[in-house]
Amino acid sequence: MSYDESKILITGGLGFIGSNLARRLVGEGAKVTIVDNIDECHGGNYFNIRDIDPVVSVHIADIRDANIMADLIKNNDYLFNLAGQTSHLGSMENPSKDLEINVSAQLSILELCRQYNRDIKIVFTSTRQIYGKPNYLPVDEAHPINPTDINSVHKAASECYHILYNNNYGIRATVLRLTNTYGQGMRIQDDRQCFIGMWVRLLMEGRALQIYDDGTQLRDFNFVDDCVDALYLAGANDDANGKIYNLGSHEKISIKDLADMMIKINGRGACEWVSYPEKRKKIDIGDYYGNISLIMNDLNWFPKVGLQEGLTQTLDYYCKYYMNYLASSDDPKSFQWK
Repeated sequence: MSYDESKILITGGLGFIGSNLARRLVGEGAKVTIVDNIDECHGGNYFNIRDIDPVVSVHIADIRDANIMADLIKNNDYLFNLAGQTSHLGSMENPSKDLEINVSAQLSILELCRQYNRDIKIVFTSTRQIYGKPNYLPVDEAHPINPTDINSVHKAASECYHILYNNNYGIRATVLRLTNTYGQGMRIQDDRQCFIGMWVRLLMEGRALQIYDDGTQLRDFNFVDDCVDALYLAGANDDANGKIYNLGSHEKISIKDLADMMIKINGRGACEWVSYPEKRKKIDIGDYYGNISLIMNDLNWFPKVGLQEGLTQTLDYYCKYYMNYLASSDDPKSFQWK
């Protein structure tokens, strides 16, 4: 299994997961092209590719621009389709923009693949949020889809498009449903990606971690290196074509215990309990942790980095590079864990 000399396009490649994937693929000898629009709300940051910048091709463009995307799609063997609007609350406030980015642009990309490059392999990143409030735990891929927010509705639609194009047009596609992913390079200005990023910022600034209600809600997490492993395996393995996989971890933890762990690793910090804002509470899914048996059995993927180890690496990283992630800082007092 090798990507050596492969031509690879990563949408959202200056962002958190995309940049870590690009680094991994460059190390494998791949020829990597990145497209990113550097939207201040989406996490793109040139600092994320500082070590591989000389050997990757970067296009500052929007995935909604079909002309640019057509040229890029024609010349690549793989498409890691990571670009998107990630904020669940943001989708409720601006549903039309979320529709454009997370549905219309995705369908356009698939059509361009159908027209210009049917041999390309696509890996699309979705979200475990599409399940909504779980009927049972751990949640497997057979669980009903019951989104609680607009972003999740749109992600579910794009999943269907990717699988449809796989089944009807032979354009190989795999979908990964990500859980909370954290690690080096994640957005810390706010909570638009994962609330851990905002918590890292608050710890760096010596401020309290805010916890809604009693903090007993359970979550699972993946360190970014494990997420990259899953993307790598899904792209390289044709047995994954036309399939949807959960990511996640057997290690689940409450929000309160997570806060305590981060404070202990950091060596200082505090928590404060606040009332759950109504607009956030309406889209909360309660306890969630995923069943990852399918991807373990099919692709031999499993999370290798434990939560304490991953959080330690993450906090060490931001102790060194914190200021490089605040260029477009939003109000840190307003954030959402998800």
